[in-house]
Amino acid sequence: MLKNRIKGIFLIFITTLSLFILAGCGSNQSSKEITVRVGITGDNDPALKKVAQIVKREGINLKIVEFSDYSQPNTALAQGEIDMNDFQTFTFQSDWNKKHKTNIVSIGTTVIAPMSLFSKKITSLNQLKKGDKIAIPNDVTNEGRALQLLESAGLIKLNGAKIPNLRDITENKRGLKISSLDAGQTAKSLDDVTAACVNSGVASDAKLNPKNAVYREKITAKSKPYVNILSTNAKDKNNKNYQKIVKAYHSKEVADVIKKSFHGYESPAWTYKILQ
Repeated sequence: MLKNRIKGIFLIFITTLSLFILAGCGSNQSSKEITVRVGITGDNDPALKKVAQIVKREGINLKIVEFSDYSQPNTALAQGEIDMNDFQTFTFQSDWNKKHKTNIVSIGTTVIAPMSLFSKKITSLNQLKKGDKIAIPNDVTNEGRALQLLESAGLIKLNGAKIPNLRDITENKRGLKISSLDAGQTAKSLDDVTAACVNSGVASDAKLNPKNAVYREKITAKSKPYVNILSTNAKDKNNKNYQKIVKAYHSKEVADVIKKSFHGYESPAWTYKILQ
């Protein structure tokens, strides 16, 4: 009788201990999954969605946070509302840090996205005439990039400034009327201007075919400042989980998605030796 009672107590103890261990294991398993919030501009990023699928296998829940313009993702990052962002170039980030006293750093490259000159009114540069209106983005880095695009097309000359603005135009023989507006509005302005310098992401959202561009940026060693990057706050640059996200981004799986999804708008930057 006593023997049976002791046996019963022992079985209850073993069962309780097993349940406790299982509960503890379940708790540890769920606690291993972490959420990393990554800010983007626009409403679609097939490459980042593929990255999310890859890192999910390693217990990282990558949450994509959408913003409507270029001014928001860095503000949100600096304020801790997101953990990383994926929208800007080296040059844009550098300029932002200087102006806003932030310490945002790059932890990996993503894509190279050539800027293009689009038009609904002309099909070649030779068709541009005096007084024609050209729209360019108004943020410092993209304005400078657009002006350098126009210079490489032989439409204007600049004074050599590292990041030029409209005041740095030294020659405009065609008498083009160049004006700046929000980068997100450049594609929409095509009904009102002769041509517009449009960022790749904006062009993609507007369904502008890069093959139909009047002129397109060439990818050279000078393109490196305009490579897009994954960014985070400096204090988190060595975060192992963030580094796993970069590694996943630099995979063949993601490179294939970029080539298939962006139809020439963007290319995987890490595959170009000239950009390393």
